[in-house]
Amino acid sequence: MITKEQKTAVIEANKTHEGDTGSPEVQIAILTERIRQLTEHLKVHPNDKHSRLGMYKMVGKRRRLLDYLAKTDIERYRAIIAKLGIRK
Repeated sequence: MITKEQKTAVIEANKTHEGDTGSPEVQIAILTERIRQLTEHLKVHPNDKHSRLGMYKMVGKRRRLLDYLAKTDIERYRAIIAKLGIRK
């Protein structure tokens, strides 16, 4: 699980303006951090099917947010992909 301090750091690193907590960039960054942590958990616990399902749902949500961002503003999409190291 992502701690409050980690989440705050992710928001600070990816916010687009002051007080920003809900922009697509911030949501994508938070989901990416949670997915990375769950990936490490699943390497240790490969039979944890419930966590794996939750991770798949997060990946789908992140994919939808990335598709939305690519459709509305391609430059912001490219910037967040490069910043987070997400491949497509």
